[in-house]
Amino acid sequence: MMDPQIKAMLDAQAKAAEGQPAAPPLDALPPDMVRVGYRMQRKAADQKSPQDVTAMDLWVKGGEGDIPARLYTPAGAPPKTPGLVYFHGGGFVIGDLESHDGHCRRLAALAGIRVLAVDYRLAPENPFPAGHDDALAATKWAFDHADELGFDKARIAVGGDSAGGNLAASVAIDLRDDPDRKLAFQLLLYPGIWPAEDTPSRQALDGPLLTKAAIAWFDKCLAAKGHAQAHRAFLGAADCARTPPALIVTAGFDPLKDEGRDYAELLRRAGVQAEHVEYGALVHDFFIMPDISPAIGEAVKETAQKLKAALA
Repeated sequence: MMDPQIKAMLDAQAKAAEGQPAAPPLDALPPDMVRVGYRMQRKAADQKSPQDVTAMDLWVKGGEGDIPARLYTPAGAPPKTPGLVYFHGGGFVIGDLESHDGHCRRLAALAGIRVLAVDYRLAPENPFPAGHDDALAATKWAFDHADELGFDKARIAVGGDSAGGNLAASVAIDLRDDPDRKLAFQLLLYPGIWPAEDTPSRQALDGPLLTKAAIAWFDKCLAAKGHAQAHRAFLGAADCARTPPALIVTAGFDPLKDEGRDYAELLRRAGVQAEHVEYGALVHDFFIMPDISPAIGEAVKETAQKLKAALA
């Protein structure tokens, strides 16, 4: 059964929409308008993030020039800690440093590590592989500037949620044979693996929150299909051997749950240590809606503890 607090939120939203004009299709809206709405919704559900975490805005190397990023340092951190290079979700189209600010603060505080959140370029203005190029370049930059960031170079991980999980997994594959940039871990939170064929959960679930229409819009905006480098995004049959150990977290009421589970199995078959945890009562995007239910807070704590242990 769905978490009762989440169900109550969804029921209230549905009731408020009764009698109102139908929302226009996403294709009919400017992407920036959708981004503003998403940011407002998620920040409204995350008002209690740790404020004793220092956040510093900076610029990091992207695929075609410098891009914004934000470094989170937990209170009382020693000069060097493990580091997490993090990519926000949003279908490669929406999401930003602000929509995921509270989430990154909690990861830093609860895991006792520094987190570098990367504001990669978004589609459709910057179609594939712009975001993937930015994610890879930023991760390399983090290794090369580990001392400045306060990262322990031997304990750097990549992570992300939804589309950001795709970016993190792709970067882990791209860097697996780089002798100077050895990732220690990959944190994949309800990752969008972009399988070649729709999984049963993609077929059966139309929401909540992540609808079939939204997935189709994201796919159209990304424009990865048919691209010569499409394998960097479509990871359902990826060669993921020699990538670092992984934690894959999925939600029971999420169209992406099957592909997350399947990617964990793909990693295991390739000889990679991979743990899969599913929170059956939760929904897509739950990590950035912690105020909705105490169950989300517990899931966040458990995930952060696993991340802390993996980088100890």
